[in-house]
Amino acid sequence: MNGQNRKDITPGTSVDIVLKADQRSGKLTRGTVKDILTNSSSHPHGIKVRLTDGQVGRVQVIHK
Repeated sequence: MNGQNRKDITPGTSVDIVLKADQRSGKLTRGTVKDILTNSSSHPHGIKVRLTDGQVGRVQVIHK
């Protein structure tokens, strides 16, 4: 599942995000969502979230 829809993401969800610094390489970082930072219901590049370890990036993959 991709991370373009806000309704699919809740705090505590396990996700892969791409950090701002890794956007060119596409390197993914796995973590657990702490806060959802995007206010709109969807975003073409992925919903922006803050992980429990403080890293911020856009969701690329949601793990069920």
